[in-house]
Amino acid sequence: MVLKKEAFFQQLSDAVFEMDEEKAASVAAEVVANEIDAAEAIEQGLSVGMARAGKMYEEEEYFIPELLLCADAMYAGLDVLKVHLKSSGEVKGKIVIGVVEGDTHDIGKNIVKMMLETAGYQLIDLGRDVSPQKFVTAAKSEQAQMIAVATLMSTTMNGMGEIIQLLENEGIRDHCKVIIGGGPVSAAFAQKIGADGYAANAMEAVRMTKQIL
Repeated sequence: MVLKKEAFFQQLSDAVFEMDEEKAASVAAEVVANEIDAAEAIEQGLSVGMARAGKMYEEEEYFIPELLLCADAMYAGLDVLKVHLKSSGEVKGKIVIGVVEGDTHDIGKNIVKMMLETAGYQLIDLGRDVSPQKFVTAAKSEQAQMIAVATLMSTTMNGMGEIIQLLENEGIRDHCKVIIGGGPVSAAFAQKIGADGYAANAMEAVRMTKQIL
């Protein structure tokens, strides 16, 4: 079964990488038919394919049109799998999520959001290109226990530190945890800006959130 699972995950990854929507959807349907965990398939199949595409983009082998087609294939697979994610049923906490100002990439954020919702958290999604002040204002008005911030660009990382500074200025840092993630971000950077945690992927974000909250 392990080999079979890995083969399905590889096929999902390849479908995204090769911009094949039809294949992504059909393999996702096979994953469901074989009763393979949908969350695993998203994390180890679709997300991996998107990460491969992102690497090609960084190396200037893929460009924006290719990246968008890869995303379309990923969403085709997601549409099939997301209804089979096992929900815990209870609301465990409220989280404000978004992509930091200056960055318009939100694929990773959308996957993290879906996984956290499945794990039982209520998500307030601010979208992408969100100012630090908007994160803090939302956290205050929603009385959120956590802010989850992502970026795929090294040029926008400093906005994450600004969010933490603003929370301190508002006197609510003790009541609102902050986790960060995204390609250029690291555990060392999280520590440097005083974040409560760093997650390398969506599964890790769920584990980290459970641990912190």
